[in-house]
Amino acid sequence: MPVARAAGTGTLPAVNMEAVVKAAQIDPRRSDKTLTPGAKASVLLVERALRDRRLLDAKWVDGYFGSTTVTAYAKFQKSLGYTRLAANGLPGKTSLTKLGAGRFRVTRAIAPGARVSIDGVTVNTRTRSMLAEAERLLGRDLVVLQGSYNPGGDPTSAGTHDGGGALDISVEKMSSAARSAAVRALRRVGFAAWVRTPEQADWPWHIHAVAISDTDLSSQSQHQVGDYYLGLNGLAGRGPDDGPKVPIRTWEEYRRR
Repeated sequence: MPVARAAGTGTLPAVNMEAVVKAAQIDPRRSDKTLTPGAKASVLLVERALRDRRLLDAKWVDGYFGSTTVTAYAKFQKSLGYTRLAANGLPGKTSLTKLGAGRFRVTRAIAPGARVSIDGVTVNTRTRSMLAEAERLLGRDLVVLQGSYNPGGDPTSAGTHDGGGALDISVEKMSSAARSAAVRALRRVGFAAWVRTPEQADWPWHIHAVAISDTDLSSQSQHQVGDYYLGLNGLAGRGPDDGPKVPIRTWEEYRRR
C-alpha cells in the first residue's frame, strides 16, 4: 500500500537510517517502552512498510524498534534472499531502500564498507577508520588481538565477534590510566568500549570494543551497544558501566561534530 507523497513537495518522506539503526540496537534492551530520541518518525515509516507486507502486526506499529520489529525486519531481509549477517534484523542501506520503494527515501545512510586486514585480523573499512581516529586522539598505536567476522574463533567472546564492528585490543604494559585513556578515545569516536579483566570471565586483560551502528553487527554485539546506551557494561550480568564517561556518539555523529 503506497503512502502519499509529502504535501506540496512531490517527494517521499525521509527515513533517517542513522536514527532507525540506533533504535534497533537500543529499544530491544529497554525494560520499558521509552522511544529512542529522534527516531520515532522514521521507525514508524519502517514499521508501516513491514505491516503492509504482513510481516508485523499493526499493534506493534508504535515507533519503538523493539525485538518484535527486529524479528520482522529480519524476515523481510530473508524474503530478499539475504542470509546470516545480511539478515540480522538491523536495517542495511540496500534492504531499507527496497523496503521503502514508493514509500520513503533513505537519508543519512550507513555502510560498513569492505572487509580489510589490520594486525593480521579482519575488520571492515568503517571500523578501521574509527580505530585510526582513536589512535590519533590517543597519540599511540593500538594492537588488535581479535577482529571481526570471526564466528567460533573464540568461545569466550559469546558471538560478539561473529559479525562486523568488534575488536579486542591488547593492554599489555599499559597502566590503569593508559587503559582508561584508550577506552575514552575509542568511545569518543563511536565505539562501545570497556576494559575486560580476568575476574569477569575466563579471558586475559584486554579492551573490548564494538562499533556502534555497524550494520554487520552480530545479535550479541547489537545487545552490547544497546546496553552501553543504557549505562551498562555489556556483559551477560548487565552490571553498571565501569568505563570513563563520555558523550555517546556514533562514528557519523563524531565526524559531523
